Amino acid sequence: MPKEEVEVLIEGGKADPGPPLGPALGPLGVNIQEVVEEINRKTKDFKGMEVPVKIIVDTETREFEVKVGSPPTSAIIKSELGIDKGAHEPRHETVGDLSMEQVIKIAKMKFDDLLSYDLKTAAKEILGTCGSMGVTVEGKDPKEVQKEIDEGKWDDLFEKYEEEEE
Repeated sequence: MPKEEVEVLIEGGKADPGPPLGPALGPLGVNIQEVVEEINRKTKDFKGMEVPVKIIVDTETREFEVKVGSPPTSAIIKSELGIDKGAHEPRHETVGDLSMEQVIKIAKMKFDDLLSYDLKTAAKEILGTCGSMGVTVEGKDPKEVQKEIDEGKWDDLFEKYEEEEE
């Protein structure tokens, strides 16, 4: 089973059969439109961001698998806030404020790339990145929000998002 890999950078949700995909996949004999649809489905949450995508094609059966990487957490946070960069002095300067819903959304987007075992710990990892960027959450220092998570203040919100997954 010879396999070929094609790696491309695609804007989330906006893959099309033109370059770079079409010319790279055409010689491999796969249905390019099916590949494009799969990529767009898997990258729809990364709209406006460049996402690394790997397409693995079995050249005999013409079956393919799409693996989507994810942008760095900081890039997703910047995109959510509509900013170009984080703070120069994160503990003394604030460049934006995320809602807890946005933090959870980012945690869900990055979950597979994080070391977390559940959504709460994933959110706490995202909060750590917020702190290093000068981003507050719900108007508070991210460390304070991490403590609130530990104290159970956000449990209802986490339960809502975890139920959506089921």
